[in-house]
Amino acid sequence: MRRRRLRTALATLAVAAATLVTVPAAAPPTAGSPAGPSPDRDWSVAVVESTMARYTPSSIGGWSYPVGLYLYGQYLAYERTHDTRYLTYIKDYVDRFVKSDGSIGQSFNSLDSMQAGRLLVILHHETGQDRYRKAAKKIVDRLAGYPRTSDGGFWHADTASRAHQLWADGVYMVNPFLVEYGEEFGDNSSTDDEAAKQLAVYGSHLQVANGLLKHAYDESRTAGWADRSTGLAPERWCRAVGWYSMAIVNVLDGIPQHHPRRAQLLSVFRKLAAGLEKYQDPATGRWFQVIDKGARGDNWTETSCSSMFTYALSRGAQQGYLDQHYQAVAHRGYQGVLAELSVGSDGRTNLAGISIGTNVGDYAYYIARDRATDDFHGLGAFLIMNEQLRGD
Repeated sequence: MRRRRLRTALATLAVAAATLVTVPAAAPPTAGSPAGPSPDRDWSVAVVESTMARYTPSSIGGWSYPVGLYLYGQYLAYERTHDTRYLTYIKDYVDRFVKSDGSIGQSFNSLDSMQAGRLLVILHHETGQDRYRKAAKKIVDRLAGYPRTSDGGFWHADTASRAHQLWADGVYMVNPFLVEYGEEFGDNSSTDDEAAKQLAVYGSHLQVANGLLKHAYDESRTAGWADRSTGLAPERWCRAVGWYSMAIVNVLDGIPQHHPRRAQLLSVFRKLAAGLEKYQDPATGRWFQVIDKGARGDNWTETSCSSMFTYALSRGAQQGYLDQHYQAVAHRGYQGVLAELSVGSDGRTNLAGISIGTNVGDYAYYIARDRATDDFHGLGAFLIMNEQLRGD
């Protein structure tokens, strides 16, 4: 995700009601065949059109991070194409939850529940309507009293089953929102500092010798998955690491060049990038569900994390956070993800190989997760990746 370019907020959202259409069928790949990196096809538009044809803003699902991720990707496509139907669709979804007075029926007792808050910042930016600011501020206010580890890391959720736990997933759910909230509402100092602190605290616990991150850490060492000595989960699950990789890029993009934690975050990111390069599957360009155990016959390459890593490595090299050779690593990842995209007989895209939502577990647990097609975890990550690498 590139940092949003500030534009003059519109007084109202003067767009026509969305007309949901299917993907144009002109010269599609053979039904069910790999899409490939066809230069004459806009795959972001194809995925957005396909998803809008499958779901209305009312049927796409409740307030959740997978839908929030997908719609953020749709917003990136809107920024480039200026197709007002894409923005109308996002607004219609959010307006199911945000009332005219800015109230929103969410308790925000988990980091997961905060991710779609990015859409609130976007809609304030696009419409100027104060109700979106009020709803977004509820998340910031909740964080002021949100439970933390002894060194300041936000718990994954304010529940007994998640007490004292840091999950790599969680950094993406709240920290990009924080830097974007600060930019939109002139509160950069406090939000940037908090976001950078969270990435640093999580990284200090989760990153291990090979540069990758364990899925989670339990300060209390009481969770069934936690090592009694280190508090760490047993495995390096790919999407958890993917969330972290995108979050650290977003935060580096958002905080000032001379921020006191910048050097620490760059160190974490560069070690992570080296680990990702080492464990990229040479046959497909993708990454495995359990990243560093690709030699096992039952392991499989996963599409959402592969999109996340591809985005993060490309953006990191583009911004100078990483060495330029990571662009080649990202290019291989991009080709690998495109190979999982196909077009059906209905003219709509299908993105395969996406792990469904996942808890913390052992190797067997991750490998047994269902592999879905068109799961929002994958669609959102794909759009973020594709907007970064289109034409690569």
